[in-house]
Amino acid sequence: MGLEPMVAALRAAGEDTRLRLLALLSTGELSVSDLTDILGQSQPRISRHLKLMVDAGLLVRHREGAWAFFALASEGEGGALGRALIATLDPMDATLMADRQRLDAVRTARAEAAQTYFARHAVEWDRIRSLHVADDEVEAAVRAALGDESCGALLDLGTGTGRMLQVLADRAERLVGVDASHAMLAVARAHLAQAGVRAELRQCDVYALPFEMQGFDTIILHQVLHFLDDPARALREAALRLKPGGRLLVVDFAPHHHEFLRSEQAHRRLGFSRQQMEGWFREAGLVPVAHRDLAPEASANDHLTVSLFLARDTRPVLPFATREIA
Repeated sequence: MGLEPMVAALRAAGEDTRLRLLALLSTGELSVSDLTDILGQSQPRISRHLKLMVDAGLLVRHREGAWAFFALASEGEGGALGRALIATLDPMDATLMADRQRLDAVRTARAEAAQTYFARHAVEWDRIRSLHVADDEVEAAVRAALGDESCGALLDLGTGTGRMLQVLADRAERLVGVDASHAMLAVARAHLAQAGVRAELRQCDVYALPFEMQGFDTIILHQVLHFLDDPARALREAALRLKPGGRLLVVDFAPHHHEFLRSEQAHRRLGFSRQQMEGWFREAGLVPVAHRDLAPEASANDHLTVSLFLARDTRPVLPFATREIA
């Protein structure tokens, strides 16, 4: 970092409230409202401190509807300086310990709100779950599909509760989840905090992702495409964000006839065939490399089959043939 930017960053951090903010945001992203509650200071004052540190590159900010969330910068010289400053702080400092206690209270409130949301929707979600193989079997299949290869920078489109981020946290260097629903992102934040998983969460449209081109090694769409009017467009948008040789994994239902999912659960598509999915992959410039169906018991003719489809970016062209996932 040059002399002038270094001095500006140090000035931005050189105040007790700002150091407290840095320490709090090193644990994960928080809203202005969260930080106001924890520090007991006015929103304008907190916002002013945050702006100074964002301008200096120590923090990053993103909007989620009417909300704004902040986190310690994960990249760049500002983020490295912020982490270095935090490392010098005494974790047993009385003020910092009190801040962490209030942070725990904020996260507990989040978890309670998430539980309330789940309670309101539990019946409908349990009805869908009862129609296909158990979630832990699907999650094991996801890990098997991606194999031992690192997920690197991982983007979970339509993250929902953030479950896929938890399942793959040990294999990724960076975790990013997006969802169109502010309510679901609140649930995801609560669950990830409880699990001790650090991830970046964003509210956005899967048709217009606010991320750099070729920025991710792995992208997942888990039970997302059946809600979309134009799944092929979403896959093309996702493919643009893959690094050369990156992977895209789709988990969704095979074709079925459960019309209640369309009329009651807002499903736009009643499943996808292998031929259809692999055609969309090729249109997006991806090579299909693996497929697996998780079928229910043979006697359960009215149940849903969960399909996994894996594709790779073609830059450079990789010698992968379509295979069945073991």
